[in-house]
Amino acid sequence: MGDYSSLKLPPGFRFCPTDQELILHFLYRKASLLPSHDIIPDLHPLDPWNLHGKALSSGNHWYFFTQMMEFESQQQVTENGVWKKLDVQKPIFSDSGNKIGIKNYLVYYIGQPPTAIETNWIMHQYHLCNSSSPKRIRKSDYHKWVLCRVYQSVENSGKSLNCRDDDEDEDDDDDGTELSCLDEMFLSLEDDLDDISLPN
Repeated sequence: MGDYSSLKLPPGFRFCPTDQELILHFLYRKASLLPSHDIIPDLHPLDPWNLHGKALSSGNHWYFFTQMMEFESQQQVTENGVWKKLDVQKPIFSDSGNKIGIKNYLVYYIGQPPTAIETNWIMHQYHLCNSSSPKRIRKSDYHKWVLCRVYQSVENSGKSLNCRDDDEDEDDDDDGTELSCLDEMFLSLEDDLDDISLPN
């Protein structure tokens, strides 16, 4: 189920939801026990390189549901490392301006504190707002679910866990994508065209 190719989408399409879409069309329906798109699996936090074939993958992003209690601590231990929660939080709003969820940020470290080494693996963790709980669902059941999106950033890594600057926030717009070969080719062509003088 985790493989993106199992979605049977036409060529050129890929799973690329916005924050709002992840909250409204996936996390909310999951927590509310409503009929939903059964494409994102339930997992416990794993080492990021073990997500392939288990989480839903699209490009360099992996998606999965997990339960709230597994992420209550600031550091979530995996088999070979730890996911460390950052002091960064982004509210998610609907089109009408209502706050519908929250996005937290986590970074993966190999090893255990205090000698754990920072990697360039990032997790976005989506939570529902307290005010959005349906009356027919117990709040404890409703808020136990979170949706996670994991990707590998292009930023440099290698910092020790005990020397990270807490004021260093992750860039919200960094989705870990790089220029493709075609992008680089077109950019080089643009540079060449700038040097060409056309006749009058």
